[in-house]
Amino acid sequence: MKDLIDVIAKALVDFPDQVDIKEVEGEKTTVLELRVAKEDLGKVIGKQGKTARAMRTILNANATKLKKRAVLEIIE
Repeated sequence: MKDLIDVIAKALVDFPDQVDIKEVEGEKTTVLELRVAKEDLGKVIGKQGKTARAMRTILNANATKLKKRAVLEIIE
């Protein structure tokens, strides 16, 4: 799941070398913390959060297939 978000985020931003994803495993839920350059934050979130919502939808579809739960947090 981490690789999936990594590929999507790096395709969206201007500074792909500054994309950092931290995976925090819980008992039932995996939390992915996405950090990008300050200039790229708007590109990852999108207008009215549409890009972020789309990334979360893809992540949830992948997690459901693996019978897990995943949450994407975009950290400023």
